Amino acid sequence: MEELRGSLYNEFHTSEGAKRQQQRFCGPGVALTFNFVVSVGIIMANKMVMGSVGFNFPVALSLIHYIAAWVLMAVLRALYLMPIAPPSKSTPFSSLFALGAVMSFSTGLANISLKHNSVGFYQMAKIAVTPTIVAAEFILLRKGVSFRKVITLVIVSFGVAVATVTDLEFNFFGACVAIAWIIPSAINKILWSNLQQSGNWTALALMWKTTPITIFFFLVLMPVMDPPGLLAFNWNFNNSCAIMISALLGFLLQWSGALALGATSALSHVVLGQFKTIVIMLSGFLVFKSDPGLTSLYGAVIALGGMSVYTYLGLKESTTGGKRIPSTSRQSSLSLKSKLNLIEERQSI
Repeated sequence: MEELRGSLYNEFHTSEGAKRQQQRFCGPGVALTFNFVVSVGIIMANKMVMGSVGFNFPVALSLIHYIAAWVLMAVLRALYLMPIAPPSKSTPFSSLFALGAVMSFSTGLANISLKHNSVGFYQMAKIAVTPTIVAAEFILLRKGVSFRKVITLVIVSFGVAVATVTDLEFNFFGACVAIAWIIPSAINKILWSNLQQSGNWTALALMWKTTPITIFFFLVLMPVMDPPGLLAFNWNFNNSCAIMISALLGFLLQWSGALALGATSALSHVVLGQFKTIVIMLSGFLVFKSDPGLTSLYGAVIALGGMSVYTYLGLKESTTGGKRIPSTSRQSSLSLKSKLNLIEERQSI
């Protein structure tokens, strides 16, 4: 019985067991779908906060998101629902510190880029993240990409560019911010994916370790990046509720994004973001009768075709190369069943 209890404890109260549970219940399809739904929801919530509510402090809003996420994770930790983190020796603090710092710069610079650039220039900067990730993973991790995937990514980027880049208004300061945002955004996705896949980190455990670092950098960046007047904002009940809804969705977005990066890759997460852009544009055309133009619709069709091929190639690679994890989980479950049968036999004797 003690041996069985030890096995069950290892399955649910160790970093290895928590990682197996995350892989078992949150595969690539679930993680990407979760992230997509939350991404669309937070776009609507942030539009309401920035527009109707008039909360024009993007870095402060991101800070509120991360503080709310840290509070929610603290509650989970108090209820013993937080997954166990790997030993501190397995991951140097410098890696966690770098992830927390890069995350704050990536989020802050993205908000400033969206504020000072046209939507078209902002989308062009997002497209540039894809080749940056390919180059960074090759330089830092010696990780290559198949030729078929490279061609598919080029088709996807071309389709998204044709579909969304319709108003390339140039602003020197905004262009500098957009260029500065590309590298932190790529490194952020690579670190999230690599730390989870190379170690026994779960999404929540890694968020718990890095969120305080991100909050610290947001506190430093907020006076520089946000306009004055935060304390003079009308913090009435309705406005506060809208901001809290956005904060809750912000926590879910961070969690779902970490799950997606842990289950797939940095490139797959970028393709998901481009898919979200295309779906929002097509939804406006089909539901709200907006007119993006025939050229944009052709670009959307090209992008969706490229994304479909990329998804097929990714699933094919995961099927051929990722069979060890399910077999390991089956072996562990069979070993538990055999131990249960052995205990029952001893008790019957």
